[in-house]
Amino acid sequence: MSPAMKTDLNETHDPSRCSWVASANAAGADFPVQNLPFGVFSVNGTVPRGGVAIGDQILDLPAAAEVGLFEGVAAVAARAGSGSVLNPLMALDQAHWSALRRRLSDLLTEGAAERSRVEPLLVPMPSATLHLPAAIGDYTDFYAGIHHATNVGRLFRPDNPLLPNYKWMPIAYHGRASSVRPSGVAIRRPNGQRKPATEEVPSFGPSRNLDYELELGIWLGSANRPGESIPIARAARHIFGFGLLNDWSARDLQAWEYQPLGPFLAKNFGTTMSPWIVTTEALAPFRVAQAARPAGDPVPLDYLIDPADQRAGALAIELEVSLLTGGMRARGAEPYRLSRVSTRELYWTVAQMVAHHSSGGCDLHPGDLFGSGTISAPTADGLGSLLELTQGGKQPIALPVDEVRRFLEDGDEVIFRARAEADGHVPIGFGESRARIEPAPAI
Repeated sequence: MSPAMKTDLNETHDPSRCSWVASANAAGADFPVQNLPFGVFSVNGTVPRGGVAIGDQILDLPAAAEVGLFEGVAAVAARAGSGSVLNPLMALDQAHWSALRRRLSDLLTEGAAERSRVEPLLVPMPSATLHLPAAIGDYTDFYAGIHHATNVGRLFRPDNPLLPNYKWMPIAYHGRASSVRPSGVAIRRPNGQRKPATEEVPSFGPSRNLDYELELGIWLGSANRPGESIPIARAARHIFGFGLLNDWSARDLQAWEYQPLGPFLAKNFGTTMSPWIVTTEALAPFRVAQAARPAGDPVPLDYLIDPADQRAGALAIELEVSLLTGGMRARGAEPYRLSRVSTRELYWTVAQMVAHHSSGGCDLHPGDLFGSGTISAPTADGLGSLLELTQGGKQPIALPVDEVRRFLEDGDEVIFRARAEADGHVPIGFGESRARIEPAPAI
């Protein structure tokens, strides 16, 4: 296991630990005591504040700090995580994050001496409003899902689906941080210029080919100085945690505008992010080797290759995307699962993304957000977008309530979920990233 990419396992990962919060011990629980993700919540219009998910409850972090449940380094971290955004906590180092996690685990584990002091500080999750956990200064969307890149490239360039640079460096573009929204907030269908091949001139109006993109969200922690690159062997120290990211895409707008400078209006109208940050330390048991590159693929340049990262720089997380249409909702039907895929399918590791992003001297800040890029599998049941599932809209998907979809329609709700699993360890979840599509604003 890589010390550069993986915090050593400790008592917080012990699979025999149970919580005195009963819901945390239920089969399939997203937030057992081995997880303890951070977020920001409010109740009945109160000021948002930091919290920790345990089962179906939220531990009020500032309230816990106020009654003196933390000491030393853990107290510093708890105070930093108590405000309306988690950036101050993210700006600390692994020693602070780990000390806080250890103390939280002790407080919430069955038999905790302080249970009577902690229990009044729990807030039922259904009664809380969950917010974006950080003030996002910058958002960068990578393109590290090679099967997605190949599938999309094949639609437009059948003889040359991957461009020559893809296997040499992590490809990315800078997205729009201001339009990142927390799970549960509706996404308005965008207006923009469209010009399909069947039309001689472009028209302006609502996107006709609205799509989702299934991605892993990556939250940055401690900063590097301007002009300073982050060596790949130290990249994990700058990663605070992970979530689920839906990088909505207006495919028809994108097809017309993206040459020569790439995504613009087709992407900047909305990105949905799950509210809970699953920490790097919580995911330590689920580190796995990066998949070996196929024969003939280039070896990454020196600044992008680290043996420890190759041994344990990937994550064993299963993601799935489901769709709930207006028709399904009216009939009381359950969401329909469209695909399921593993983060093992990513061609580049998170450390490689960090190293490349900073290699020219770009300073990364606490609360910056990365998207992994759409994650797809080589098989049809693991495709991360409708563009791939429907072959660009040519092969509509049949849904179980006599509906079909080429792309998303108004009223459709897209739901992402994920779970990390490994033999001998308690599985942990990520909660949900979900949003419903609302009609485009009147022109």
